[in-house]
Amino acid sequence: MMSILGKLILKILKNANLKELSKHQNANIKIGNFCDFKFYNGYKSISFAKDINVRDNCHFLVGKNASLKIENNVFFNNNCSVNCLDSIEIGENTLIGESVKLYDHNHKYSSLPNFKVEHQKFKTAPVKIGKNCWLGSNVVVLKGVTIGDNTIIGAGCVIHKDVPANSVIINKQEQIVKSI
Repeated sequence: MMSILGKLILKILKNANLKELSKHQNANIKIGNFCDFKFYNGYKSISFAKDINVRDNCHFLVGKNASLKIENNVFFNNNCSVNCLDSIEIGENTLIGESVKLYDHNHKYSSLPNFKVEHQKFKTAPVKIGKNCWLGSNVVVLKGVTIGDNTIIGAGCVIHKDVPANSVIINKQEQIVKSI
């Protein structure tokens, strides 16, 4: 049976973009299948603490001048995406549910009458997720958001403004059942 470090080294050999993770060999990072790590030249910093678990099909992007910090005991379920062009920080003991998306940026665009969405120009603002948080499946966290410690974000929520510590956020939906 291969050690976790041995599996990590195999993954590093399979994907040159994972070379950065080799600096964190003592972190005990578990990486699932088909994960993608893109760390662009000139990134500011990347920090992985201990006991990070990344399930299958997860995507991490850290752009030029960007910072990514993941603290101890963070779990990413399947199909998560972390897109960092400014700064993303995830506190210890945080659970990230399936298909969660974290964005610290969005595209710049111009006003009418010459409306245009810029493909390579972005507005950025840091994202910070506190410790002991749980982000349910399909949560989307947008640029400039701080989520306080000990917070639960319910499945399907789009978080576009700060969430105070010790909160539960739910996506208020009304289920209407009609007879045929």
